[in-house]
Amino acid sequence: MSDKQTPENVVDYKATLNLPGTEFAMKANLAVREVKWLEQWYADNIYQQIRQSRIGKKKYILHDGPPYANGSLHLGHVVNKVLKDIIVKSRTLDGFDAPYVPGWDCHGLPIELKVEEKVGKVGVNIDASAFRKACREYALTQIDHQKKDFIRMGVIGDWDNPYLTMNFQQEADIVRTLGEIQKAGHIQPGLKPVNWCMDCGSALAEAEVEYEDKKSDAIDVGFAVVDLKDLSSRVGVEVTHPTDMVIWTTTPWTLPANQAVSLHAEINYQLIQVDTEHGIHNLILAQELVESACERYKLQQPRVLADFTGNVLEKLSLQHPLLVERQVPVILGEHVTAGSGTGAVHTAPGHGVDDYKVGLTYNLAVENPVGGNGVYLPTAPMLAGVHIYKANPQIIETLAQANKLWAHHAIQHSYPHCWRHKTPIIFRATPQWFISMDAQNLRAKALDAIENDIQFVPDWGKNRIESMIDGRPDWCISRQRTWGVPIPFFVHKDTNALHPRTPELLEQVAQLIEKEGIDAWFNREAKDFIGDEAEHYNCVRDTLDVWFDSGTTHSGVLKQRPELQAPADLYLEGSDQHRGWFQSSLLTSVAVTGKAPYKALLTHGFTVDEKGRKLSKSLGNFIPLEDIVKQLGADGLRLYVASSDYRYEIAASKEIFSRVSDSYRRIRNTLRFLLANLNGFAPSTDCLPVDQLIALDQYILQRAAEVQKTIQQAYTDMNFHVVCTAITNFCINDLGGFYLDIIKDRQYTGKADSQARHSAQTALYHIVQAFVRWISPILSFTAQEAWPLIPEQTETYVFTTEWYDIPVSASQNLISEADWQCLIQVKSAINKQIEAARNAKLIGSNLSAKVELWADADLQKVLNQLDDELRFVLITSQAIVYDYAEQGEATDLAGLRVKISAADGEKCARCWHVLPDVNTHAAHPGLCGRCILNVTGSGEVRKYA
Repeated sequence: MSDKQTPENVVDYKATLNLPGTEFAMKANLAVREVKWLEQWYADNIYQQIRQSRIGKKKYILHDGPPYANGSLHLGHVVNKVLKDIIVKSRTLDGFDAPYVPGWDCHGLPIELKVEEKVGKVGVNIDASAFRKACREYALTQIDHQKKDFIRMGVIGDWDNPYLTMNFQQEADIVRTLGEIQKAGHIQPGLKPVNWCMDCGSALAEAEVEYEDKKSDAIDVGFAVVDLKDLSSRVGVEVTHPTDMVIWTTTPWTLPANQAVSLHAEINYQLIQVDTEHGIHNLILAQELVESACERYKLQQPRVLADFTGNVLEKLSLQHPLLVERQVPVILGEHVTAGSGTGAVHTAPGHGVDDYKVGLTYNLAVENPVGGNGVYLPTAPMLAGVHIYKANPQIIETLAQANKLWAHHAIQHSYPHCWRHKTPIIFRATPQWFISMDAQNLRAKALDAIENDIQFVPDWGKNRIESMIDGRPDWCISRQRTWGVPIPFFVHKDTNALHPRTPELLEQVAQLIEKEGIDAWFNREAKDFIGDEAEHYNCVRDTLDVWFDSGTTHSGVLKQRPELQAPADLYLEGSDQHRGWFQSSLLTSVAVTGKAPYKALLTHGFTVDEKGRKLSKSLGNFIPLEDIVKQLGADGLRLYVASSDYRYEIAASKEIFSRVSDSYRRIRNTLRFLLANLNGFAPSTDCLPVDQLIALDQYILQRAAEVQKTIQQAYTDMNFHVVCTAITNFCINDLGGFYLDIIKDRQYTGKADSQARHSAQTALYHIVQAFVRWISPILSFTAQEAWPLIPEQTETYVFTTEWYDIPVSASQNLISEADWQCLIQVKSAINKQIEAARNAKLIGSNLSAKVELWADADLQKVLNQLDDELRFVLITSQAIVYDYAEQGEATDLAGLRVKISAADGEKCARCWHVLPDVNTHAAHPGLCGRCILNVTGSGEVRKYA
């Protein structure tokens, strides 16, 4: 070939570069393309493909807590479902058969209210059967909307066959579970005070009550001692003046139902004498509260007549301040405190749980003069036909006229409200059905299961549910609603006893419900089940608390569906479910089987704004879900969920979403680079044995294997923010900040089929196989987009695979992890020197530099392992190592000094390295010897460890 190049024989050396192939580029517009992928996934029946891939494997069951079938999804729903999906997918990667059966809670008041808005009230505009049909249809439309949104989030499950608490079979199984609990002796009827919503017209479960501030009338009321001689003998002083035991209450309307005044047996009380406008009067108050009480009563210089403990006054008779015909006793109760008020507690067993409990000890009457609408009943001892809130002023005025009102002022305090209507509730004794917490030791058994059988994530969940179970009252399971699973009991009209054939009758009802739904009970009469006995029995027409519906899915779902099993490995919900589904599931399961329905409980926090406030439209911080999806795509939203520490409140804002978007782009761009650099690589023929890889490539596989261990353990521990951190750090530090920059030279300038290039591609191939699996539980769309782009991919979906076994060399000649970390420190120190040289105009790019290193013995031993590879690792044209001497410039690294200068030689037109042999080959002007070998020869061969 002529030494002189003419236009005809000039070689286009750029054309010989191995630039990444565009056919492997992952495209943008993720939010739009995700929808298309979903269509393909479900056309391929992806869920069944995953199930098929795990036949015969050990099961892992995450049981879905059913969201309520009403309303649009919000960010909290997404957090919940995405966390579940991440767990199911990661357990599938572990090799488990992890089916996911979604469900919905379908009965109850919220749906009734929505349907009432459309068709009117039952018995007025529509009959009960037609109303229930309308409720069922409404629930189905809501389920359809929510299901589409959950699928849009990339949540893979058996969406074609979810469990619904309104399915006929499910309703029947709920009745069967009720029967099992009744047979075990846990169910009791009772006239007990329950949380009652006047707007709902029904009892409420504990989980349906929330606390808000309320303005109330706080009054101090005097109960006159009936027999002053009796009092005198008890306290040891002669009492001659009128004497009141004073109570403090914020519910004046409950006074007509008062049956006693409670003291604490061990609290110190005082009998004091005061001067009033009506003359001398005596008061009985807790010693600690005398001063604050007298301030409220505007009384000065009280005179102490006697000191005594509460037990001294037990069964002392007091005059009811409103009802002349009623005298009430002094009783003793542990619930009484001297923290506020007077130390004496107005006791109405029909209107308070503590009052009811202490009343049982003293056989007090459980009187409830108030109807379900908040109006006093016609039989009420006073105020018949008056609403309780209108009665308050009348009661206060009556007390004042009788000189029994010692103080009255309005206070703002925390008070229970209905979670649906946001209105104050009342405590009201009504005939209800209860699951007893103590009759068959249900409380003790549940606490034992919490202590010994359940793992809590995070740990604080244990104390939360434990304290709630320990202190909760009996569970009122009956509701006075139309749309709900019935309590199909037959109760004797005279004895109130359940029919002796109750278990058999419940199964008979359940079999009919399987065919007809809950109308099978409501549209029949007692005679249809018990014939002539019907004249002696009443049908119970109450419905079950919806928490009973969802709380018994361990029986009606886990034990009924063949792909599932009980107990579940995990229940996962928000922290409010310690009062709700977690608790109702635990109690019903322990009642039936003696065991918990779950092996582990995972609790996540609520979504809030960056200031810790609840997301709401009224605060202006609510971000519509569709806006977030439009901005981030489902994968970006999934990354937001995974990267948050769900154990605490999860902050959401546009700024936070922007940071998530940046993290997503980092991961996605890394994946694009990995795939692009596998263009033309055929693993079946081009993969090199790991022991024949260049040292750097062996190292990155070592690092990837270590990162994979961290990721796998974090998935197992359900620490998904740790997974995200590990992946991001690997992208930024190990790949982007180190490895990928170094191998660009080999990838772009090496001969396509050379050992040097195949070494890097082998490492990239193993990394991308692992990497796509790492991200697949979280970035499901992105992982599946990349999956078929991996060379020679045989499986259709990443979701049917298991973890990739990253090959790591067993050779004793490997450069150690510690040595590589040392090399990375050297590179960092040198980069600072190179930057300084560039700023001083001593060099241009990194590749125009020659680096001279004076290293101490230990450091030199590390550097010399790389030999000529050192210049490639440093991304410089020349790197020379000398024995340590006071030469060059000191660096941040002890034992290392460096000099940066312009490299010797000329710049290669192809690889851009500055080398002495450029332009020394007549046939290839402008090229270095290495590029000539890569262009015209067999390709360079690089040292491997």
